[in-house]
Amino acid sequence: MASRRVCEMRPTSKASVIAGLLLFVASQVVSGEAKQPDLTKVNLEDLMNIEVTSVAKKAQKLSQTASAVFVITQDDIQHSGVLNIPDLLRMVPGLDVAQINSNNWAISSRGFNHQKSNKLLVLVDGRAVYTLIYAGVFWDTLDVPLETIDRIEVIRGPGASVWGANAVNGVINIITKKAADTQGALVSGGAGTTAHAFGTVMYGGKFKLGNYRIFTKYQDNGHLPDPTGQNGLDGWHLLHGGFRTDQDLTPNDTLMTEGDLYTGKEGSVIGHIVSIETSDFENAFRNSPLSGGDIVARWKHLLNNGSETTLQFYVHNYTRSGPETHEVSHTIDVDFQHHWTLNQRHDLIWGGSYRRTADNTQGTIDLSFVPAERTLQLYSFFAQDQIALKPNRFLLTAGTKLENNDLGGFSVQPSVRLAWTPDEKQSFWAAVASADGTPSRRTEDCFIPLTVFPGPDGAPIVPTLFGNRHVKSEHLVAYEAGWRTERSSRLTLDLTAYFNSYSHLYNQEPGTPFYSANPAPLHLVFPQTWENKMHGNTQGVEVGANWRVMERWTLSPAYSLLQMHLRMDSDSQDTATLPNIVGSSPRHQAQLRSRVELAHGLSWDANAYFVSALPAQAVNSYTRVDTQLSWHPAERAVISLVGQNLVKDHHLESNDVYTTINPSQVKRSAYAQISWEF
Repeated sequence: MASRRVCEMRPTSKASVIAGLLLFVASQVVSGEAKQPDLTKVNLEDLMNIEVTSVAKKAQKLSQTASAVFVITQDDIQHSGVLNIPDLLRMVPGLDVAQINSNNWAISSRGFNHQKSNKLLVLVDGRAVYTLIYAGVFWDTLDVPLETIDRIEVIRGPGASVWGANAVNGVINIITKKAADTQGALVSGGAGTTAHAFGTVMYGGKFKLGNYRIFTKYQDNGHLPDPTGQNGLDGWHLLHGGFRTDQDLTPNDTLMTEGDLYTGKEGSVIGHIVSIETSDFENAFRNSPLSGGDIVARWKHLLNNGSETTLQFYVHNYTRSGPETHEVSHTIDVDFQHHWTLNQRHDLIWGGSYRRTADNTQGTIDLSFVPAERTLQLYSFFAQDQIALKPNRFLLTAGTKLENNDLGGFSVQPSVRLAWTPDEKQSFWAAVASADGTPSRRTEDCFIPLTVFPGPDGAPIVPTLFGNRHVKSEHLVAYEAGWRTERSSRLTLDLTAYFNSYSHLYNQEPGTPFYSANPAPLHLVFPQTWENKMHGNTQGVEVGANWRVMERWTLSPAYSLLQMHLRMDSDSQDTATLPNIVGSSPRHQAQLRSRVELAHGLSWDANAYFVSALPAQAVNSYTRVDTQLSWHPAERAVISLVGQNLVKDHHLESNDVYTTINPSQVKRSAYAQISWEF
């Protein structure tokens, strides 16, 4: 077990350092304003005109988008001081990000957070990374190099009318830069207390028909302490490489291709049934290999009538050996869409897709799937019309997604959205949308002995969770409204309110105990089965702002409130699911991000995040503070010193009883990084 040392400062020393730092910052801000050009003057007026593509699968100004959208730009990434996408998403108002252990996160929008949150759809350049085995996202392998990201568009609320099932409470679309925007070489690397070593090497160049980019990335992350303070045995490493090309085939045709491969290994501790015969149950260490890759091709063709077609094809494969099962998954997806501006009032987009996913699993005494192999298919069609009731002022968007898949069956997921822009300084919007969350292999086919203990008659007792092929899709009808405004050249506000009505929510219904000799020996099974016997509503508000306090100092505060009012059906006997779900999402979240440009190429970023308590998980409220001091010794070189989780030496963010792995505590940490482009 590796030893860990924590260097502590005396209170008087801390106060002296903080006071000195604040005086230094103040002097540098004044000096910077007087002597240097403004390097990060945020043009807040442009925030209303940022273009997003994830709401309607076409470019739209944010001011004319009838949805709760937050855009993380490359500039935000550079000033965040984080090394992974989950930590980057903490800046999104209303998004719940909780680190489970060193290599796992629980991320959800507007409640229902879990290790595999089944109501959040995540995409990379339009490619879905949602897994049908567990219904969620493997955040550990979502290792897109931060330097290649152009922006991350986060939709809070349903996006199923264009993206389909499982875009229930939100959509996250990670959009990477074109190859032409990453020409030349980049070398970046660093090391720290938790992130032991990390680095990225990237090169972009030209060829006859276009541009290309290749990269390789490595990270080695150390262990975090478990809830008792012992070694959590959850360290991990990942090696990742990939490419992207953008080609102009003809004046009317462009082709984008990208692909990547990764391999790594990660540790975790799970509750493990050692033997049913002796009723032994204990924590066990697992070191799990993982690997995978994908390739994507997207062809865009401009027709003579001015309309545009897009044909996308991708293949995605992955293998994970543990911590409970060995699984292999292969996905093929074909997607077509046609964008056609009919006249000044109608802007139509429609399309269809086909997806085939085949998996092969090998179970253990702790978890297995029956059958072990399964092939799933999905067919879909969508159409959406944006109607200019009054050009550039009133926009009505109506559309629907029709889907048929082997898990949830046939579904219709419509939406109606209205955006009103009375002037260039503000916009109002409202929306009503429906979305479905389909079952997964875990809800339909699982066989999970949860624990074992001796019974009074000598026969072991094994509480067991069973899948249910008759479980329905979860259903949501969401009502949203929002207001975006530029109050002055220094202040913008974004306010959203929502009311979500859910039906057929998943729960685990207890059944009648029975004896079983499979696996041996004879034991008493206390069954639980997936059902749809929970319903109810949630409501909340999300508000964010950008305030340029001074020409070289910007503050970005945000706050979100979530209220959950869920109920069990009258015939349900489940007493555990409801309090766990309601008590596992924070009621209050708040943040304050500060960005200061100092003199002599220095910048200072400080971000504070508050998350209220999770009573169902015995997780206390906590405040996380990260800070970054960066120096640009040359135009394309930067040296950064970063401190993370500075308030306390360690804190717990997730302790969900339904999580497959044991949790760890997030540690105070620091790292240094050097990045050079040439």
